[in-house]
Amino acid sequence: MQITIYSDAGHAWAEVEKALCAGLNISRYSYEKDGLAYLEEDCDLAKLCAKLKSEGVDFQFDEIHQGDYSPIRNYNQFRN
Repeated sequence: MQITIYSDAGHAWAEVEKALCAGLNISRYSYEKDGLAYLEEDCDLAKLCAKLKSEGVDFQFDEIHQGDYSPIRNYNQFRN
């Protein structure tokens, strides 16, 4: 599985299907838009990685830097 990390000057988020986040108790520092979740890098992404590893899912990351301010910061807060 390929996971894209979007970053700006201050933070980064992993874009995944929101359905992958079921049961993870995602924090208010992650976002969502159009069925996708943008998991903040410090805590929520680790929760997802642990889940994927426990399920035997291989994954890798690509990073896209979005300048000083990512548009992700304007998305809705993630709702569990």
